[in-house]
Amino acid sequence: DPMTMMHRFLSSLLALGAISVSTLPFAAPFSLPSNNVRHHASKPHHSARRRGMPITSLGSAAPPDADQSSGDNIPPAVESASARVDNCKRDLIQQCDDHELGSKYDSSIENKIREMEQLGEDAGFGQASSLSGLMSGEWELIYASDDITRSSPFFWAFRRAFPDASDQIFEITDMIPAPIKMVGPATQTIDIDSAARPVTGTLVSRVKVATLGGVATSIMTTRCDVLNADGLDGLRLKVESTKPEDSTILQKLGPLGEFLNSSVPPFPSGEALEKVVPGSSEVGMRTTYCDEGLRVTRNEDRLKDDVFVWKRVKFGSGNMVSL
Repeated sequence: DPMTMMHRFLSSLLALGAISVSTLPFAAPFSLPSNNVRHHASKPHHSARRRGMPITSLGSAAPPDADQSSGDNIPPAVESASARVDNCKRDLIQQCDDHELGSKYDSSIENKIREMEQLGEDAGFGQASSLSGLMSGEWELIYASDDITRSSPFFWAFRRAFPDASDQIFEITDMIPAPIKMVGPATQTIDIDSAARPVTGTLVSRVKVATLGGVATSIMTTRCDVLNADGLDGLRLKVESTKPEDSTILQKLGPLGEFLNSSVPPFPSGEALEKVVPGSSEVGMRTTYCDEGLRVTRNEDRLKDDVFVWKRVKFGSGNMVSL
């Protein structure tokens, strides 16, 4: 039964087996959803593109290279727009740092995100994320409007496979208090060839999950393929597999635990989701702002509800195209 298998996998994944007993009795009565997957929510307006405003070659707020233009030749309007974006970005990062990651929605942060998105669209900074090449690299989550685990595309796909049951299942696991369950940090490693047609690449999501006061921890790792670009700021992802890695329980077993940790194959979560609802393993990732240091990404199915701010840890090697 694919539904039962996914329920068991999700519950054990979120709490390393410690909460599966409490989750499954609630999950069992849920009926198998129909094959109707929610329609994509309407996409945000992109005012800069709608008005035909120019987009920079890298779609970022970074100043041009010295060999292209000296600081004296930067038009005052462009310099002023860049300063407004940088100031807004600085304020956003500070607000995210002051906000405890995992405490979910914060109205002031969400307002600052919208302000930065608008400034970026108006000035042409941080745009065309699918093609700029700046998506590639390693990113650390600094704000999530929902539980930290929802930053993983696996949970976006799970909602598509179980639209009627997912919220109830998530609520059960979300209500487990610390220190029984602790989540974070979360990172994403993205490698995109923006010059390819179609755009291709990979995304690896890693979320640390700990139970029993940190006695048992693991890294919930979901691997996705980038299928193509969806417009200038969207990517279509296909969830392939999910696996708890670097388990401290297995590490206590010495060489045997290391062998099990490295040799046990990942769970084919994408294939399992496809058996429940065909097409549910494919999700849309909409990145409304991305430059050399900061990225704002939304789940395309829940543009207003699933908002994530990522800070760059390091750059990747993804190719870029000139716009």
